[in-house]
Amino acid sequence: MVSDDKEVLILTYIEVLEQARKNMNSLCKGCLVCDGKACRNTMPGPGAKGSGTVAIRNYEAWKDIRLVMDTICDNVPVNTETTLFGHAFKMPVFAGPVGAVNMHYGDAFNDLTYNEILVKACKEAGILAFTGDGVDPQIMVGATQNIKRNDGMGIPTIKPWSNEVIFEKMALAKEAGALAVCMDVDAAGLPFLKGLEPPAGRKSVGDLRQIIEACPVPFIVKGVLSIKGALKAKEAGAQAILVSNHGGRVLDDTPASAEVLEEIVQAVGKEMMVLVDGGIRSGQDVFKALALGADGVVMARPFVNAIYGAKEEGVSLLVDKIHQELMDTMEMCGAATLQEITRDMVR
Repeated sequence: MVSDDKEVLILTYIEVLEQARKNMNSLCKGCLVCDGKACRNTMPGPGAKGSGTVAIRNYEAWKDIRLVMDTICDNVPVNTETTLFGHAFKMPVFAGPVGAVNMHYGDAFNDLTYNEILVKACKEAGILAFTGDGVDPQIMVGATQNIKRNDGMGIPTIKPWSNEVIFEKMALAKEAGALAVCMDVDAAGLPFLKGLEPPAGRKSVGDLRQIIEACPVPFIVKGVLSIKGALKAKEAGAQAILVSNHGGRVLDDTPASAEVLEEIVQAVGKEMMVLVDGGIRSGQDVFKALALGADGVVMARPFVNAIYGAKEEGVSLLVDKIHQELMDTMEMCGAATLQEITRDMVR
């Protein structure tokens, strides 16, 4: 039976979602279960430029993985703490980058005000935020200023612009003392990057190597969806990869991130950190990703709803909800620490 405290927590988070719907436009439905179905092909909006079936499959692929309970074990407190590039965090869950929030979700916030809340609230909740990028240069300026004000506890995500623009944005990240820099190479499929001069979009291994060598902090390549892509990122010198299909928004008929995670982890071994995103919505999903070999997970859309619903308080409630779910799953599956989460705990 669920404790009274947990019932209050869940009820309060439901109220956050209800308030978020009032502050959003009609494109995002603020669904209690964010499974991609209600917004499946809306762009602008949280959906996709195609059919939206990949976003739905991202969510469903995690649900198709089953947890293996084992409560014949030592009855000791569980510990969800983790480290990322030498810094300790409450759990291996991080807020994902989101861009053009006023266009996709509603004008209660823009990218500047959204990132201002996100970075600070995540730091206070004991986790870390990735910030988004956009055509307006002030988005990166504002994001890195927020990261600087929060002691570098944030990771700016840079679109695959021309190298000249990328170097300018990496300089802002360096000035901010950012923990790391991320590039969402899968954003090459977004319409607004098409036809830019100088060209933006796909990057060769050589392009990435040049960028990574110039980066003063650890570099994360987001948008890896195959063993081949992971090995290319490794060859280019990336310290970490983020297994992702950009939320299923940029190309129909790709695999769900959960479907390729394990084989990618096995291919790169322990030499690279592997994060994953796409359809992860609960602490149970987080546990499943860790059991398949991920070092951590990234969640984006739930944080949008949290901020549109209750700003900093919404982020705090969401983090607590995920944390409680992860602890409960670890207790019920026999893992007292993250290191004790093993492949045989899921099927």
